[in-house]
Amino acid sequence: MPRRILVTGGAGFIGSNIVAALSDKNDEIIVCDWLEKGDKWKNLANHVVSDFVDPDNLDTWLKTAPALDAIIHMGAISATTETDGDLILKRNFRPTRMLWDWCTAHKIPFLYASSAATYGDGSAGFKDEQSPEALEKLKPLNLYGYSKHAFDKFVAAVEREGGPTPPQWAGLKFFNVYGPNEYHKEGMKSVIAQSYPKIAAGEPVTLFKSHNPDYEDGGQLRDFVYVKDCVKVILWLLDNPQVSGLFNLGTGSARSFKDLALATFAAADKEPDIRYIDTPISIRDKYQYFTEADMQKLKQAGYGGNFYALEDGIRDYVQSYLSKEDPYL
Repeated sequence: MPRRILVTGGAGFIGSNIVAALSDKNDEIIVCDWLEKGDKWKNLANHVVSDFVDPDNLDTWLKTAPALDAIIHMGAISATTETDGDLILKRNFRPTRMLWDWCTAHKIPFLYASSAATYGDGSAGFKDEQSPEALEKLKPLNLYGYSKHAFDKFVAAVEREGGPTPPQWAGLKFFNVYGPNEYHKEGMKSVIAQSYPKIAAGEPVTLFKSHNPDYEDGGQLRDFVYVKDCVKVILWLLDNPQVSGLFNLGTGSARSFKDLALATFAAADKEPDIRYIDTPISIRDKYQYFTEADMQKLKQAGYGGNFYALEDGIRDYVQSYLSKEDPYL
């Protein structure tokens, strides 16, 4: 039987990929998002959406909303460079808390986006423990990470105190996600999306130099995860309502930016041409040189899906989307 699911941030990058997958299953999808003035609407153009909700009116809409089977909350300011703390609280923390309370009261599943940005500089590791004590050790480096971490800590406190929760809840700590429909993100797009037009035009790709003696130029490591894998995990969670918790969502394998650039050149069938530039002073002292998701908790919860290797994910992204006249999912 088709489900009725609200997807906040449903016109955004990860959200629109979720909408696409649910639409393919003939579920009824309601999107809460702004389409803005650019081409963001194209993220949804190939799929069926039954209704749209203005994020500013979401609280009011929920008071008379049709019965929902789940809420998937991806909506947020995701820019790690945002410095307006009041805006971050208004768009990130408060709507998440409101939806948590609503799902608790109406007894429906609530899946929400956390972030690997909650791990800060990584000195406390990348293990998705959800106890208040474990979360207290993490020190986010920016407002975006703080807003996600603040909600994770709220949930941990509710759990510790035995307070009311939705019948299923899952916070997903997304690592470096790439894939189709990220084009509206401009400077926050993946290096793949930013580099491909240059590669296709026969131009060099620029990467940041290393300012850490332990890493070569381009050797900075990230856990790059293909958005299609993220969607598979979310669909699995919807199909397994007995699973709740805070979960990492990466591949468990860190790769370098140089690896990523070389894979993009290979997918485009172009000879590599990489140049290195200084990391901007404004972000140099907060720059992460290593992230890698510990994926054991999700596997122990029962998820058995495979994740794309970096080269395979980039090949699919470049050849099935970025190189096409219509690059949208």
